[in-house]
Amino acid sequence: MTETTDSTDINVNVAGHLARMAQAHPFKRAVVCPVGRDAAGRLTYAHLSFQQLDRESDTIAHGLLKAGIGLGTRTILMVRPGLDFFSLIFAIFKVGAVPVVVDPGMGIRRMLACFRSTRPQAFVGIPLAHAVRSVFRQDFKTVRYRVTVGRRWFWGGQTLAQLRAREWTPFAAAQTRASDMAAILFTTGSTGPAKGAVYTHGNFEAQLNQIRTHLDFSADEIDLSTFPLFALFYPALGVTAVVPDMDPTRPAQADPKRIIEAIENQGVTNMFASPALLERLGAYGRKHGIRLPSLKRVISAGAPVQARTIELFSGMLADDAQVHTPYGATEAVPVASILGREILSETRPLTEEGFGICVGQPIGDTVIRIIAISDEPIHRWSENLQVPQGDIGEIAVKGGLVSPRYYENPLADSLAKITENGETWHRMGDLGWLDKKGRIWFCGRKSQRVITAGGTLYTIPCESIFNTHPAVHRSALVGIGPRTNQVPVICVELRKEPRIDRRAVRAALLKLAQAHEITREIRIFLFHDAFPVDIRHNAKIFREQLAVWVQKQVKPKGIRRPRKTDAHHGRDAT
Repeated sequence: MTETTDSTDINVNVAGHLARMAQAHPFKRAVVCPVGRDAAGRLTYAHLSFQQLDRESDTIAHGLLKAGIGLGTRTILMVRPGLDFFSLIFAIFKVGAVPVVVDPGMGIRRMLACFRSTRPQAFVGIPLAHAVRSVFRQDFKTVRYRVTVGRRWFWGGQTLAQLRAREWTPFAAAQTRASDMAAILFTTGSTGPAKGAVYTHGNFEAQLNQIRTHLDFSADEIDLSTFPLFALFYPALGVTAVVPDMDPTRPAQADPKRIIEAIENQGVTNMFASPALLERLGAYGRKHGIRLPSLKRVISAGAPVQARTIELFSGMLADDAQVHTPYGATEAVPVASILGREILSETRPLTEEGFGICVGQPIGDTVIRIIAISDEPIHRWSENLQVPQGDIGEIAVKGGLVSPRYYENPLADSLAKITENGETWHRMGDLGWLDKKGRIWFCGRKSQRVITAGGTLYTIPCESIFNTHPAVHRSALVGIGPRTNQVPVICVELRKEPRIDRRAVRAALLKLAQAHEITREIRIFLFHDAFPVDIRHNAKIFREQLAVWVQKQVKPKGIRRPRKTDAHHGRDAT
């Protein structure tokens, strides 16, 4: 399970950070988790200090090795966020096993396909997860080692209680190298099949350094992450991680009262929330006049963050608090970032005019280039791939945090990876352009661009124009017809307000379309009650599903051929 090494391939294991934090801050809280309510209805919590978390993961690591789970063992981890989740993940890293992480919200069939593709050797999960494994035996026929977190039913293997039954003795973490595989993290598959991104220990190390330096954490930070994978970083950085009282697979449906309760109870200083959850919290806070003075920093990512969402939530924060909107993907995150105040004061008007969404400048040593749009593999890097400044192209990134490959998926590698002198460029599959200040402007997914008789239309620039209408919650550009001669259609999800006149809205949107050069050939507007979105962040629009729906709504004979226009506008002034 080891990548090719060289003289610079140093020993590194992400679990080593936890041991250092346990020495530096042994009694500081590492993880805090809600466990119930007392007789007065107050939320109660359990916690592990850094010393406790380090020692508990040591004990579990001894148990894992004894159970047969060790260096390179591909290990499915299906445990709900909580104290056991953190103890287990650090124990897995300590023995040098490779956790396989799939979002259960993607659906059982797709989840099983992801697991099957990795040929897992070990399965660590709650009883319900093991029950699923038992039903779909063929998908887990390679599993040799089983650990149940909770009560073991009719299957064999160890329980977590058995693994940690022994007295604590220090555990020497596996001597993994920077190029050794540390984890397989699956993408959401929002625009195609989910792929297993291989993370090395060097990738994790680079990510931790990027987050630490960019966010400038102080010694007393307390984090609330509504996305479990983000929370994993914080104990390694010496930050207290608070687990929210919510279903992590349904962030947009989280109860705002419970999120706010955790922030106030624990004095949370740092929070991650998807754009959908941030908007939900902001609307609730505005309605009830709530302020959150402890929050110094809010991070929102997973999908483009609308300026109005930032503006709405910022009303709950102190004047000096910051809203960060980092940009990245499962294969490389974070690679760029911009502050909310820059969006509201400078880039918002340009977004509303169809220039795309500004995601800021590259972070740290990450290198970002804009290359010519192509759906074909690119095997070798060349400076000639780049487009002129201001032109839209595909975003490509290079740096220490970039995943080097997908797990046993050479086709995906050929389409997404470019080699350059032993280094890897990752093609993000996103389109954008570079302004004169060195900022990246996101224009949508490459696979979702619409190629018409008049030129190419990009989702985010077009949609941003229509999203300015006060009755529009969000819009989505899709194309129907032959791939290289499509008819553009805008799907519209209206705000949940009474008495919206759809005929008037459609007329206003058509007028907006005619007022902007890049949208003039758009004449079809269809209303959809609730867009299909990704489970992980409840914010990425599944435009491919909408396109299928549109095909059923629009009869070919009712489509008029659009007149030829130039869909590209100049950006040199920005």
